[in-house]
Amino acid sequence: MKKILATLVLVALVATACNLAVNSDPTNLTQQNDSQTETIKPMEETAIDNTYTKQEGVEVIYFAGGCFWGIEKLMQSIPGVVEATSGYANGLAEIVPTYEQVVKGDTGYRETVRVEYQPDKVSLDALIFAYYHVIDPTVANAQGNDVGTQYQTGIYYTNDDAKNTVERVTAIVKERYEEFVVEIEPLQRFYEAEEYHQDYLVKNPMGYCHIPGDEISAVTNMIVDPGNYQRPTDEAIKAMLTELQYNVTQNAGTEAAFRNEYWDNHARGLYVDIVTGEPLFSSNDKFDSGTGWPSFSKGIDENTFVYIVDESLGMPRTEVRSRAGNSHLGHVFYNEGLSPTGTRFCINSAALRFVPYENMEAEGYGYLMDFID
Repeated sequence: MKKILATLVLVALVATACNLAVNSDPTNLTQQNDSQTETIKPMEETAIDNTYTKQEGVEVIYFAGGCFWGIEKLMQSIPGVVEATSGYANGLAEIVPTYEQVVKGDTGYRETVRVEYQPDKVSLDALIFAYYHVIDPTVANAQGNDVGTQYQTGIYYTNDDAKNTVERVTAIVKERYEEFVVEIEPLQRFYEAEEYHQDYLVKNPMGYCHIPGDEISAVTNMIVDPGNYQRPTDEAIKAMLTELQYNVTQNAGTEAAFRNEYWDNHARGLYVDIVTGEPLFSSNDKFDSGTGWPSFSKGIDENTFVYIVDESLGMPRTEVRSRAGNSHLGHVFYNEGLSPTGTRFCINSAALRFVPYENMEAEGYGYLMDFID
C-alpha cells in the first residue's frame, strides 16, 4: 500500500511540474478544453524556410508568378525591397526540391520569390498591386510562354497581418475578372533555388523574362503608395457617396456632359479618387477637349490606373479604374489631336474630388506639390 501511495504522489508531482513548465513559457500558446490541452503554434512557426532570418524593421512575403527570374527582377526594382530571392514553395513535404525535379511539374512546388521589404518605405499593398500588375490571374499553371504546374501563380503569407492585407487587396483585384485562379495560402515550405538562378537577370541582362521591361520600369517609378489610400468597406462607400457618385464609381455609370462639377474647372490643384483619396491627376495636365467632361493628357503616376476592355456600347473602348479603390473613373482614348500627349483620359467628375493647391499640404498631399505649377 505504501508503494502504491508513493507512486501516485510521484505521478502527481511530475504532472504538476510539467504543467508549470508549459504554462510558464510565454511563447507557448495553448487552447484548453475539458479533456486536453492543445498547443497552437503561431503561423510563422508552421512554415519552413530555413534560409530566412527575420531582421528588425523588415517583413517578408512570397510571390509565385511564372518564371521566378521575372518576378525577382520586378521586386528588386521597387524601392523599399531589401532582398528578393528565387526559390520553390509549397510542394510535397517529402521532397527537398531541385530545379531538375521541379521542372518535371509533379512535385507541387511553385517557382516563387521571397520578398523582404521595409514597410516604412513601401507597403505590402504596393507590392501586391505590383505583382497583380504583371501577371495574368486567369490562367492556371502558366504565365507567358511558360507552361507547367511549377508556374502556377500564388501569394503565400506567414502571419495574420499579411494574410489580411493579401486577402483585402486580392478581393479588390478579383472584381475585375470573371476567372481568377491565383493561390492565396499560408506558406508551408520554401527552399532557395540554385545559385545560378539568383539575380539571373542582373547577371544576364538580355536573358529571358516573361514580364515586359516597360511594366517593370513603371513599377520602379511608382510615386503613389496604395497602402496610404485603402478602399473602405462597401457599406462605408455607400454611406459616403451621393447617388450619382455611387452609380458612377460602383456601377460604371456616366454623368451628363457639360453638367458636372469639374468639366470647366481651371483652378490649380489635385484630382483624387472620390472613394479612397488616391491621387490621380494634376491640374497641369487638364485640358479642354470640348466633350463636356474633365479631360487629362496623363496621370501623376501610371501605376494608379487599371485598364479594362469595355464593349458595352458594341465597340471596344478602354475603361479606366482606380488601382486602390477599383472605382470606375471613365475611359481613355489615344491618338487625340487636342491632347498634348495624344492621350485623353475622359473622366467623370463624380468619380473625383478636387484638392486646391493651397490645401494639399494640410490634406497629406504635400509630396505631390511639385506636380502643380
